[in-house]
Amino acid sequence: MGKAADLSECDRGKIVMARRLGTSIIEIARQVGCSRSTVVSIHAKWINDGGTSSRRQGVGRPRVIKEKGSRRLPHLVKQNRRQTVAQLTAQYNAGLSASISEHTVQRTLLVMGLCSRRPTRVPLLTKRHYQLRLQWAREHRDWAMD
Repeated sequence: MGKAADLSECDRGKIVMARRLGTSIIEIARQVGCSRSTVVSIHAKWINDGGTSSRRQGVGRPRVIKEKGSRRLPHLVKQNRRQTVAQLTAQYNAGLSASISEHTVQRTLLVMGLCSRRPTRVPLLTKRHYQLRLQWAREHRDWAMD
């Protein structure tokens, strides 16, 4: 079973203010939607330290692609947009001591919003289409936005 998400700063402030106003621990826990022990520990932390901030730093597995690498990856993509993920990975790993996998590169590119797509197939404009579009544009040149 995983851990519950941290309470927001707003909820922490509600807990502290409600305790200062004399609301019971059980009532606060019901209102905020957390356990009684959470209410007690947040209030105790506020009394002892004067603050309620409890953002856990450094939890979880360390990132393979650091901040500098995540800035470098879009730059590599924009140099040649037709590169495959395998080619990008090889180019990224060149000169680095720690190498990353193709899956990591693919996942990072998807998070950044850089994904491949096939261009839409459309029929080319013929001479007749070109003339009709030009004629329509000339007829509607003075259209107003009403």
